[in-house]
Amino acid sequence: MIKGYIAITKPGIIIGNLISVLAGFFLAAKTEGVSLPLLSCTLVGVALVIASGCVINNIYDRDIDLKMSRTRQRSLAQGTINVDLAFLYALLMLLLGTALLYRWVNPLSAVVVLLGYVFYVFFYTMWYKRHSVYGTLVGSVSGAIPPLVGYLAVTNFISVDAVLLFTLFCLWQMPHSYAIAMFRMQDYAVAGIPVLPVVEGIHTARRHMMAYVVAFMLVALALFVFGHGGAEYLVVSSLVCLMWCRVTFKPITQDSYVAWSKTVFKTSLIVVTAISGVLGLELISLLV
Repeated sequence: MIKGYIAITKPGIIIGNLISVLAGFFLAAKTEGVSLPLLSCTLVGVALVIASGCVINNIYDRDIDLKMSRTRQRSLAQGTINVDLAFLYALLMLLLGTALLYRWVNPLSAVVVLLGYVFYVFFYTMWYKRHSVYGTLVGSVSGAIPPLVGYLAVTNFISVDAVLLFTLFCLWQMPHSYAIAMFRMQDYAVAGIPVLPVVEGIHTARRHMMAYVVAFMLVALALFVFGHGGAEYLVVSSLVCLMWCRVTFKPITQDSYVAWSKTVFKTSLIVVTAISGVLGLELISLLV
């Protein structure tokens, strides 16, 4: 039972988002200073709010989860976890996470994380995901909130670099999510979810992905141009962005698009981990 309640929080998604929180925190801490208790509170608070959103997503998507091979065994879809208890579980995590950020981080972080929650639960999960090809774009807004919260946890104000960071992760979400949609296209089609590859085809989706990857690279380099990343950041971000471009710009066919999209997806994870990691290393180098 405990395992089931952990599973419906989607731990993989939580971990991925916490990596982006670190990116925002490390970027801000390079000029504002470091506090390990602050970092811990930020990570726990954001993790609880994300977990709450994922549980609500699982509750609301029970019907379409049953139609998809990847998700049909989820506890809420199978009815092995009571929906009312799951909702209370989600509500408790939302309240605890928001209160932790408000009390021990700063009110601005709490407000921003709640805005991300609203976008994910209400705009993405309950509306755009099922009714519009723009669902991925709406979802990218909520997906870019964690690094912004990481940044605001340190600075407590929105600046140019905060906007660049938010934009960077919005752009990252798009090819990352389209890649998932492509290698899971049959599942999405069966469930009636209007993702771009299903609605407009794999070649249109690829063109969009190429554009987003190039835009991501430009914004990543803009962080260096505006003085928010050092030489190490420039080298690492350039290398991983070029690697992502190289993979994404490969031509595809009906026989190769699944393998191609999986490679694009895996590369996107390398990109976000490398950029977060190098920001952390630059922060450490300033402290020693």
